[in-house]
Amino acid sequence: MTVQKDRGKLSPDDGGPSPPVSQPLQPLQPDDEHNRALIEQVHPADWVNPKPQGRYNMVVLGGGTAGLVCAAGAAGLGAKVALIERNLMGGDCLNAGCVPSKGLIAAARRVAEVRDAGEFGIHVSGEVEVDFAVIMERMRRLRAQIAPNDSVQRFSNLGVDVYLGEGVFTGRDTVAVGEETLQFKKAVIATGCRAATLPIPGLAEVGALTNETLFNLTERPRRLIVIGSGPVGCEMAQSFARFGSAVTLVEQGNHLLMREDRDAAAIVQAAFVRDGIDMHFGSKILRVRQDGSDKVLELEIDRESGVESMELRADAILVGVGREPNVQGLGLEVAGVECNEKEGVGVDDNLRTSNPNVFAAGDVASPFKFTHSADFMARLVIRNALFAGRAKMSTLTIPWCTYTDPEIAHVGMYEADAAAQGLDLDIYVQPLEEVDRAILEGEGAGFVKVLTEKGKDRILGATIVSRHAGEMISEVSVAMAGRMGLGAVGNVIHPYPTRAEAIRRVGDQYNRTRLTPFVSSLMKTWTKWTR
Repeated sequence: MTVQKDRGKLSPDDGGPSPPVSQPLQPLQPDDEHNRALIEQVHPADWVNPKPQGRYNMVVLGGGTAGLVCAAGAAGLGAKVALIERNLMGGDCLNAGCVPSKGLIAAARRVAEVRDAGEFGIHVSGEVEVDFAVIMERMRRLRAQIAPNDSVQRFSNLGVDVYLGEGVFTGRDTVAVGEETLQFKKAVIATGCRAATLPIPGLAEVGALTNETLFNLTERPRRLIVIGSGPVGCEMAQSFARFGSAVTLVEQGNHLLMREDRDAAAIVQAAFVRDGIDMHFGSKILRVRQDGSDKVLELEIDRESGVESMELRADAILVGVGREPNVQGLGLEVAGVECNEKEGVGVDDNLRTSNPNVFAAGDVASPFKFTHSADFMARLVIRNALFAGRAKMSTLTIPWCTYTDPEIAHVGMYEADAAAQGLDLDIYVQPLEEVDRAILEGEGAGFVKVLTEKGKDRILGATIVSRHAGEMISEVSVAMAGRMGLGAVGNVIHPYPTRAEAIRRVGDQYNRTRLTPFVSSLMKTWTKWTR
């Protein structure tokens, strides 16, 4: 497709002065060929913003997952669309979240496989060297390789007017970007979220890392303290421990991954012990200070014997907990859009804000801060904004996964959710230590747990703990979305030997409950007389 002149371009061809394009808010480090290639895709310095011509059907603020899906989908349907991004196209997922973190996790798993190879009769002579600089260079190279999917040029080629700069509402149907004012019929706020600022004295002064700066590292910290045991904290704590850092994890709660099933979290916690991670639960951080080259955490730990004071020293600190929505500086009050700085933009079940012509999607408007949920929220917005649809957020079946080793994947209700709603449950559990494929691969620590409505096979929720739990959970999600009962899942033939056979076995457990004592006695009698 030829890029139209009024949609923006990479360099001016009319001989006149070019309007300045703002630079990214968070420059990527180091300044190497891979990061330069990335920035050339997602925030090119020579990009010239288009000139708005008439009213847009949709203006999207934010070029992360939700914003990109909205813009591409609406443009593909023939709508006139503008997309505004002040930082890097691709948002957190590409630049500081899913993509770089999974690159590191892949390397960390290779380290663990080499470490554990002796169990399989494979012996590595000599010391195994982990080259952290190469690991990080590989991550940057692959991130840049993926970047064209989210690039400015790709979306311009799709027919989207891409504006790089700060977007601010100037009225109920207008947004300003630099010197330009964009009029819209519908707008979408998809500005995402950022790492939370923790109110710990001295934390900012010592230069604590977040997911937004962690991936700029080129040297492995010898000692790393991770604050918080949410998904980001746990994934990176385990990865850096496997790279050779002495990792200490500090958590206010009494176990890892407080949101997850307690039994599931216990398995991951045992894996952390095996990886040499030092964990302190019941911790209250009093302050952080710099002492020479050391960053020092002063904390109190609530133990059974009483409160213990402690100091922890490290070369780097990673804040691995908390996200805050990006709602500041958008002029939302001018647009008549209600928001909360902690919870984000307020929306109804159709993702419409208090301004009926403005919608919101993704992390800025949802407790489910996942790339895949942002994607499907954006699809709802397209239907509701462009076609006056009534698609509801509450109808989505949203799974998620924490990519530790083993992984924890979940969909639907937890046991506590059901109890809070007064629902009685039947609980079916299949340990992986009884599943042949998991046994043969030396990975029997884990389980499949499925919750059903008492006396019925309607699936209310599921948790899977396994090396590939993120791949396995989709089978349960499909069953739930398709209103397929657990009994029907048990009747689906699964290839042997696979880990997914554990899901079928849970279905078998349910089907056996349907065999009443009377039917069982009849079967025994029939078997006896037909021998």
